Amino acid sequence: MSRLEHVSASLNALDAVEGLRWAVQNLDGVKFATSLGAEDQVLTHLIATNKFPIQLFSLDTGRLFQETYELLELTQSKYQISIDVYFPDNLEVEQYVRSNGINGFYHSVENRKSCCGIRKVNPLKRALVNTGLWITGLRGSQSANRQLMQKVAWSEEMNVIKYNPLFDWSDDDLKDFIDKHNIPVNSLHKKGFPSIGCAPCTRAVALGEDERAGRWWWEGSSKECGLHETKILA
Repeated sequence: MSRLEHVSASLNALDAVEGLRWAVQNLDGVKFATSLGAEDQVLTHLIATNKFPIQLFSLDTGRLFQETYELLELTQSKYQISIDVYFPDNLEVEQYVRSNGINGFYHSVENRKSCCGIRKVNPLKRALVNTGLWITGLRGSQSANRQLMQKVAWSEEMNVIKYNPLFDWSDDDLKDFIDKHNIPVNSLHKKGFPSIGCAPCTRAVALGEDERAGRWWWEGSSKECGLHETKILA
């Protein structure tokens, strides 16, 4: 059995809390990437209240909503934790803007993915150096594309095992847990933003729309930025 198969078999058999506990007891360099979405706030709550020795970090693309920054500050204060923040390389951003314009991501899918690469993927690669397990808040029910992903998978792009502890949670599971534990969430959720990314690339969704419909709504892509390219286990 390969290392990936061993980790997958172990974590798939456990709930979120026990999975996080197993991870820190059996693996080195366990890190959690939080985008401060509702799922990520639940995981932050679980990590902080159980005092799991997991490094938390977030990516600041330079184009986030003010509400996201406010939630970052509130979360660190409430749980008395540190969330490391990674920024894009300023020279890469400057070159992109010179070549494509300040809002060049609207002009083509290629431009948008290039912007995501500079502002999100490249900083993530730096954050994941010396990482044994990358934890995310991805859930299968968030979109049709994410239903094809798995609770534990190999990230080809990041060269690391990725673990999604809440992958099997339903929308009701998430809401009930947040309400029960009074977990702080982004105020934009109440304004029709179930999925929140960069301000220019996120809009509210209408009733009945896919949760990810508000991301890069002007294009017909799979609604991913490149952070979640994974190898599906057979």
